Amino acid sequence: MQHKLIVITGATGTGKTTVSSYLKRHYGVNRVMTHTTRPQRPGEIDGVDYYFETPASFAAKHYIEHVTYAGYEYGSSFESLNQAWAQADFVSIVLDTKGALTYARQLGDKIAVLYLTIEDPSILRQRLLDRGDPQAMIEKRLASPEYKRDLRLPAGLAAVATEIKNDDWALACRQIDVFMAQLIDTAVTPG
Repeated sequence: MQHKLIVITGATGTGKTTVSSYLKRHYGVNRVMTHTTRPQRPGEIDGVDYYFETPASFAAKHYIEHVTYAGYEYGSSFESLNQAWAQADFVSIVLDTKGALTYARQLGDKIAVLYLTIEDPSILRQRLLDRGDPQAMIEKRLASPEYKRDLRLPAGLAAVATEIKNDDWALACRQIDVFMAQLIDTAVTPG
């Protein structure tokens, strides 16, 4: 069996976290844990929400990608990926398209990409409202260059991505099930 990292990407509001949860519930696909130096929030659990690191412990890891955001470090490491693969052949991570491109360059054929999209833009806005984001934050996010970038499948992912239209959750689930059946079949009998 070949190890595969399922990279879930797409614009905000397309359902990346929902798809990650679906993969966990229906296929036992665990999420690769990421690292941060930001303080733990109330209710967060080390090793469940993030690996909460000191600046020194963060610097000791080998990162596939990492960023500094609001003065704190965030990253995903080879150590965390290998630890996840030690427990299961298929694992997942949720990334923006820029991060997904980095993973494609770093890991090549060890990844399979689920690119989520929605054909009706009003659905995206409504999903952001439904999850409780303030109107001002929604408008800022929808106007951001990152949001506009993530609305399109990058050319660098086209050969490895499966596009999932998530306007209708039941239809999206059927598309995900087909993706997983093909992934499992390919991993068991590599071509």
